[in-house]
Amino acid sequence: MSTGAVIVLVIVVVLVLAAAAWFVAQQSRRRRLRERFGPEYDRRVEESGDRRVVERDLTEREKRHARYKLRPLSDVERARYAEQWTVLQEQFVDQPAESVAAAEQLVHMVMRERGYPAENVENVEGQAADLSVEHSHVVAGYRGARDIRMRHERAGVSTEELRQALTHLRAVFVSVAGLPEDRPATTITPTDATTPTATPSTPPSTPPTAPPGTATNAPTDNVRVHETRHTT
Repeated sequence: MSTGAVIVLVIVVVLVLAAAAWFVAQQSRRRRLRERFGPEYDRRVEESGDRRVVERDLTEREKRHARYKLRPLSDVERARYAEQWTVLQEQFVDQPAESVAAAEQLVHMVMRERGYPAENVENVEGQAADLSVEHSHVVAGYRGARDIRMRHERAGVSTEELRQALTHLRAVFVSVAGLPEDRPATTITPTDATTPTATPSTPPSTPPTAPPGTATNAPTDNVRVHETRHTT
């Protein structure tokens, strides 16, 4: 084999190896982006139709997010925000629309507190893009809640839809604030209440039996009935 042929063969082998390495790198990046962004990746691909454009966009989101000086909330801050959530959630019964609006504002407050840029926090798509990097599992719910809010402002929606919006925003709030998913607020449930320890006591003596024909005023247990208000 001539020297020229050897050189050509070497060049071909190098090009093939480079192409293989590039392909493997692209597949690895694609897999990583899909795992990180989840449904957001699929949504963007469906909207754009160009997977490479979408992957460049998501990679830019990661780079921009890495420049943010984010910090976790302190325990005191978490407790304070959790209490605020409890208050607005309790207001839902009487003021569902206002409660949902307050929930969205509370999410904005937590994001700003953590260090997300204010201009993105106030912009729907900017906020969704920022959330998608570390909180991709709640982005679809955030957009859904925002859509319900906008439709309610235009023509009104049912209380059930507002309840769905509040549920979506609760998931966003819990994720961004770093609260346990099963208990975002500082409410006390019956299982949390301290139950007095039972102490031995002498069984009550049996009251004397009234003579036949004598009317008795037997005491009855006083039961307080709590009415639960339902919204329609």
